[in-house]
Formats: sequence, structure tokens, C-alpha cells
Amino acid sequence: MPHVVTQSCCSDASCVYACPVNCIHPTPDEPDFLTAEMLHIDPYACVDCGACVRACPVGAIVPDRKLNAKQSRFLEINHDFYDGTDRSGSTVTGASGRSILAKPIPLTPITKVDEDLRVAVIGSGPAAMYTAEDLIKRPGVQVTIFERLPDPYGLARRGVAPDHQTTRQVTELFDLVAANPRVKLLTGVEVGKDVTIDELQQQFHAVVYAVGASTDKKLDVPGAETVTSATEFVAWYNGHPDYADRTFDLSGERVVIVGNGNVALDVARILAVDPAKLTETDIAPYALQALRDSKIREIDIVARRGPAQAAFTVPEFVGLVDRPDITLAVDPAELVIDPETAALEASGDLPHATKFKLQMLREVAARGDAGASDDRLIRLRFMRAPSAIGDGAITLVRNEFQTDADGRTRVVATDDVETVPESLVLTSVGYHGRPVSGLPFDDRRGVIPNAAGRVDGMAGVYVAGWIKRGPTGFIGTNKSDAQETVRLLLDDFNAGRLASPARTAAPTESRLR
Repeated sequence: MPHVVTQSCCSDASCVYACPVNCIHPTPDEPDFLTAEMLHIDPYACVDCGACVRACPVGAIVPDRKLNAKQSRFLEINHDFYDGTDRSGSTVTGASGRSILAKPIPLTPITKVDEDLRVAVIGSGPAAMYTAEDLIKRPGVQVTIFERLPDPYGLARRGVAPDHQTTRQVTELFDLVAANPRVKLLTGVEVGKDVTIDELQQQFHAVVYAVGASTDKKLDVPGAETVTSATEFVAWYNGHPDYADRTFDLSGERVVIVGNGNVALDVARILAVDPAKLTETDIAPYALQALRDSKIREIDIVARRGPAQAAFTVPEFVGLVDRPDITLAVDPAELVIDPETAALEASGDLPHATKFKLQMLREVAARGDAGASDDRLIRLRFMRAPSAIGDGAITLVRNEFQTDADGRTRVVATDDVETVPESLVLTSVGYHGRPVSGLPFDDRRGVIPNAAGRVDGMAGVYVAGWIKRGPTGFIGTNKSDAQETVRLLLDDFNAGRLASPARTAAPTESRLR
């Protein structure tokens, strides 16, 4: 009987290397790992040993015989990923012709032994903690982590919905990293204010910036300046100290969320769920009270493109589709797919994730919006884009697909306009990085310019995570990203390209303890 990856998969990939028969994909060395929405266990190759269960940091893997009703859909999702696998020859390949044998990432050794390597890591989110974890696998490495907030772990703590407690279990791994005697975690310390960049360069061989992407992309429509982001709403209900004094108007009947990524679905679910079900979570008490007092009955999630381009992931949507306490609705007329997707579907070549998104959306559309009278309604809207916001309403323009002369399909606006009353609009159209004082910055991409983690033109300065590659992937995706940066850092140290610290002691650290 096979094991199954379920909704809370974070793509950490520890399970990949724990598996003795290499049956979990995609692996970090495969090209689709960075874009994969989850990992999948091959039901044909799995020997049911349970090694992956022990390795998973978020408790996402269970034997198929122990799947509950909410998890049962994942059996088909895992199985379908390997459907059509060719096992007739001596070389076993899986989905998309991938080799079933995972290629371990070699551990770069330290060959320069005349001094210990001292590394400062700025930030303490997943990218930072995975960077520290990879560095201390070698003896003779000391890591100091600087975190601006009073508690660590960034979006792993402040960005995960409070009813997704298993996803937050990854912080237990980070606790082990922070407890290592060669790691110092300094919270409440802001680089550039409490610690200068010059001090860091005097005390460390290298500085790794893993500061994430802490701002949001903005809408460019009239009235957009009056709305707030779903990211800020998430930070508010998670008790982020920068947003604890915010207020949100929940006195009306409808909230409109622009964008349909996982954050949008998280926010919609928190607004729709019975607050009594959040009492056992660590949601901020003031947010819980506000949700108890909420008059919101409908949440519209609006996306400018079609269902095949939906930004939410399959695991996140499964968790919403199969909830009996929330009414979910999709207008069948809005489930318009573009010509390219239609052709792929007709030929049976749809990407795995797209196939399941369309399948579930059509299932929701077919059942209508009938639900218990006391259910709050979440309505998914497609091919709609805001054109103006204000006076208690949002104006939405209907889009359509248009194929250009070169065969490319794009989304264009039509003359069909509707006005939707709302008491609150939240935007969820993507994250964007912030400039870091003293470092170069690509404002268009929201990243610090770098080559695989080395900051352009700055010896001894590196980046990891979203500030390196942009806001893509999931918690565990930062693990392979951090490993790439660490390999380059160690190569530079071994080659003597990193200047030795002017101070072997750390007066800055002592001052801040």
C-alpha cells in the first residue's frame, strides 16, 4: 500500500532523499521542482516503509489506508502524476520521462582550514534558516542570524493561515537549527539601524541577505490607493507587530479579493469559516473578536485570466473544495479556457496541476451555490479585472481571450462592465521585494541583482530566497535555493576570495544580547 502526499506539503524535499527507492518527485535536480505545486509519491514504486513520514517537516505524508475524507482526493492526485509511466525497459522513467533515481546534491566541503568561516544571515524566514542549516553541516562554520522582529521565521510563522497548523510545523526544524551551538539568533535587531553594514563586513567573511519580498504589487486603477493588500490582512490576523493596530471594515456583506493565489484563498477561508473553529489556533485574539463581529456573508475572488491560469495551487484548492462548512460557487459561463489549453486538453496532454484545477472547478460549477443557509459564500470569478474602486463598489470589466497573428493568446478587455457593491477590497496580486540600503536593486523584478546568489559587484555579499529569485515557490523551495547560494559562498571561501574579518570577536553581537 503506498504512502500519499497530502495538502500540507511544503516541497522541503527531505522526503526525497529519505526514500530508499527514490519514488518521490519532482526532485530538486529536476527542472520543474521550483514550479511544482507539491511533491508526489509513485504508488507503483512505494514500498510503504514510512521513511518519508519521519522526514517530512510538516506531517504531510500518510499511508493511503489512513487517509481521511478530506485527504482522499490526494490519492488520485499522486497516482495521476505517474499515470502512463513506462516501466517495460531496464531504465525506469516516471512522469514526463523523468528518471526515477534522484540525484543527491553533493555537499561542498570546506578545504580552507586555517580559520573558521563566519557568516551573517539577514532575516530568519525559511530561506535564512535553510541557509543556516546547510552551512552548519560543515564543521568550522559559525552563523549569526539577524532578525528585525521580536520573533523569528518570517512567513513560516506570520504568513501561514492559523488553521494550517501542520504547515507551521516546519518551524520545529528551524528551532533545531537555531539551537545549534554554532548558530546565534539575534531577534529585535535591524540591520542598517542597530547594526551597520560596515560592522557586519568587519565581523564576517560573508553576509547573506534573505529578507524576502515584504511589499505587494499594486493595482493601477483609479481608487487603488484606498484599498489594502491581503498580505497585510494576513499579517494582521497572525499578530504581526507591524500590523497589530490595523482595522478592517467587516461591517458590510461583501468582500472582494483581487487575485486568486493561495493568499487570496487563505483570506477568503478565514473570512468565511465559523470563528468558533479558530479558537484553538494561534490567531491573534483581536482578529478573532473582529471575525466574531463580522457581518460578511459573501467573498468574491476575482481573477483577470481564466481557470487554467488560476494562481492557487491544487493542494490549497482541495482544502477549500472539500470543506462542508463553506459554500463555494463558480459560474459555469466564466470557466472559459484559452485555445492552447483547449488543444492540450483535447490531446490529453494537460499539465498535471492544470488538469486537476479544471476538474475541481467544473465540479464546483456543476453543484451550484446551494449550501446551508448559514454558510458564507465564496465565489470564484474568472476573466474579470477591476477598472475602478470607490464609493462602496468595485467596477469589473469582462475580459476575453484573443489570439494574435503570431498565434499567441492574450487577455483583452471588452465593453462589458459590471459594478459590484463591497465594503472591503483586498488586493492579492503578488509580492515585491524592497531595496536594501547599500545594495543594488532591480526595481522591476523586486530583487537584488545576482548570479545564482552572488550579489553583482559586491564580494562577500550573497542573497537567498525571494529577494534572490522573486516570489516563487513554497516554503521548502527555499531549501534548494539556499543550497545553491551556500555552494557559491563556500567556493569563494575555499578559493580565498573572501576577506578575513577584521575582528575575530563580535562586539556588535555582545552589545545586542
